[in-house]
Amino acid sequence: MAPSGAPAASSPVAPVDHDATALAVVERFLDGEGSSLPRAGNQPLEPRIEGGVKVFRLTIDEIEHRIDALKDPIAALGYNGTWPAPRIEVTEGDTVRAIVTNRLHESTGVHFHGQRLPNAMDGVPHVTQDPIEPGETFTYEFVARTPGSHMYHSHHNATDQVGRGLLGAFIVQPKDPADRYDRKYGVSQDIVWISNDSLGGFTINGRGFPATSPIVATVGETIAIRFMNEGSMMHPWHLHGMPMQVVARDGYPLPQPFLCDTLGVNPGERWDVIVRCEDPGAWAFHCHILPHAEGQDGMFGMVTALVINEPTSAILGGPIRDPAPADPIRTAALRAGSTALVCRVPGARG
Repeated sequence: MAPSGAPAASSPVAPVDHDATALAVVERFLDGEGSSLPRAGNQPLEPRIEGGVKVFRLTIDEIEHRIDALKDPIAALGYNGTWPAPRIEVTEGDTVRAIVTNRLHESTGVHFHGQRLPNAMDGVPHVTQDPIEPGETFTYEFVARTPGSHMYHSHHNATDQVGRGLLGAFIVQPKDPADRYDRKYGVSQDIVWISNDSLGGFTINGRGFPATSPIVATVGETIAIRFMNEGSMMHPWHLHGMPMQVVARDGYPLPQPFLCDTLGVNPGERWDVIVRCEDPGAWAFHCHILPHAEGQDGMFGMVTALVINEPTSAILGGPIRDPAPADPIRTAALRAGSTALVCRVPGARG
């Protein structure tokens, strides 16, 4: 008999089979879990043009949001019903009118983070405006003066409201087309990457691995990635296999761009990078604070991949047993010489 006051004996805990659990999560990513989920955020929001003004209508909604396919939906918030919010893109010098209707059961406000605008349009309740009460509508109007990568989000009970999904990208393209990334760097894809670390854990564009979406490119492409941190922690983003050219911070072009493979992005910051896709394969892309990306059960949270495929015309020699055409990650890994069974055999299970 155990001595009086001694801890009761407990049954031994079975060890976790790390290989099996890690493989199961990777298979879900390879199978495209993110594309199966409803309400994808970060979609372009088209304006109405009224008297030369670009008019955007936004509702602020209570939503159910899926971080991945297995976790239960969480009670979140979203602009126009999505997390992240729709992507708003305008041109430097445009007059912007954002008509915002609050469908929440609490008050709120919208701040256009990084924009130089009239003080009355700054979106800070009790300082520059009264809160937008439930059922009310408020109109923000300003000239987009600051080109580059910016954000819009709640600035009222913000730790809670932004943490639950009231966040989105506000992109102002330079007035001179020569200064835009497609002309300046030959960019063919312009990717918004919004991180958060509150409700639902560590997320990229509102999803956690394995439901994050890979970036898919072809050898020879040049892509731009706009990192935006809407969370409360710093996240150092690490790209395997190639450098990133850092060209702008908080919307302002750097006088001296620099190369790195790991870039720390603080809360509220926006960093723009250019990646030249030269080496084919499936390259891991993740936060390098490792507890934000991997645990005993495998990868989770702030992980995705840059998938670089060979051009079709460059594939020579005998036939390759490829996975299905809709399976770009396995295809890229296979062609780059992966020895992982899950990549070599479509639909393989450990």
